[in-house]
Amino acid sequence: MTRRGLLLVGTAIVLTGLNLRTAVNSVGPVLQEVQAGLGVSSGLAGLVTSLPVLCFAAIGFAGPPLAARYRDGHVLAGALLAMAAGLVLRAVAGAFWLFVAGTVLAMVGGALGNVLLPGLVKRWFPERTGLLVGAYSSALTAGGTVAAVTAAPVAGAIGQDGWRWALGMWAVLALVAALPWLAVPVRPGAGAAARPAVRTSSLVHSPLALVFACFFGLQALQAFVLVGWLPSYLRDAGLSAAAAGVLLGVNQLLVIPVHAVVPSLTVRPHLQRPLLLSFLGCYTVGWVGLWVAPTTVPWLWMAFLAVGLGTFAMVLALLGLRARTPQSTAALATAVQGWGYVLAGAGPLLVGVLLGWTGSYAPMFVLLLAGLAGMLVTGWQVTRERFVDDELAGPVREPDAASRRG
Repeated sequence: MTRRGLLLVGTAIVLTGLNLRTAVNSVGPVLQEVQAGLGVSSGLAGLVTSLPVLCFAAIGFAGPPLAARYRDGHVLAGALLAMAAGLVLRAVAGAFWLFVAGTVLAMVGGALGNVLLPGLVKRWFPERTGLLVGAYSSALTAGGTVAAVTAAPVAGAIGQDGWRWALGMWAVLALVAALPWLAVPVRPGAGAAARPAVRTSSLVHSPLALVFACFFGLQALQAFVLVGWLPSYLRDAGLSAAAAGVLLGVNQLLVIPVHAVVPSLTVRPHLQRPLLLSFLGCYTVGWVGLWVAPTTVPWLWMAFLAVGLGTFAMVLALLGLRARTPQSTAALATAVQGWGYVLAGAGPLLVGVLLGWTGSYAPMFVLLLAGLAGMLVTGWQVTRERFVDDELAGPVREPDAASRRG
């Protein structure tokens, strides 16, 4: 593979990363406007914040079969085009069910990108895994940051129904990201001698995959509650919509350097558990600070949470470290994220239901702190060096013909 070809693939991966959270992070700062515009309750608002996570779980399982049948570039280009269409549909929706349909379609790009990028990094850049994971996870955070920061100002500047523009304008970025994938050549190793794909369903017999999924789900729950509900909590605590959006943006901005550095540290086994404990400690300080004194030094609490969010970059790096081949990496990424997002999706939905029932955000913080205890237990297992391939037995791979397509 030439340097030019690798540069093209790397660019496509990073551009895809930029799009993975724009459709999700742009909703939280204007969630109250979306509720008013569509006339929905807090319970349905909880569904809006949980729906992307559930889509990541359900749609992500289609990633490896599609990648085995079609070229990687074509799968991701199609996924990003579907994302663009969904963003537009969501922006023009006049009814809640159309908004939901647009959200599901928009999540196609995010879901397939989530599960396919770890395997693509291991396939195309086996010696630079930490660097590429850091690059695309930083891009993911950067895209989410810009989406969070600009949502409320764009909606406010436009006025009535400004939230539609704040959500729909990201379709342009998705279209741009689809273009380089159309030029990506056949993946390396394709052909008669290529390794067959690993069946995702076989990982149900892997203890590592199961505990990994729990760890991923609990850390994702923290992130999606933060993005989906924290702006509303800060607004109810007395801050303006713009201030709440800026604080979320500051949080996401600080995550960018964290995500850039963490993968390169995670590839060093002796640092994995110290990193885990550091992240959990920062999460605890941030959540307790926001619960007790939300308007005192909110930027400080958001900074602690930004460091805690480094668990996501850690997970992405560990996916490549806990599997021996690109095929098993792709299967592990699909299983861990698919099962994990089901667990994570319950978080924002439960917060909305409890908020409507109790009228208080206290249950939200109890849920988040309990999740940190679960992350300590499962994360301790995930950071023990072992490989998912060694836990699989029997016919765990797909027929060879599926892997011969480029």
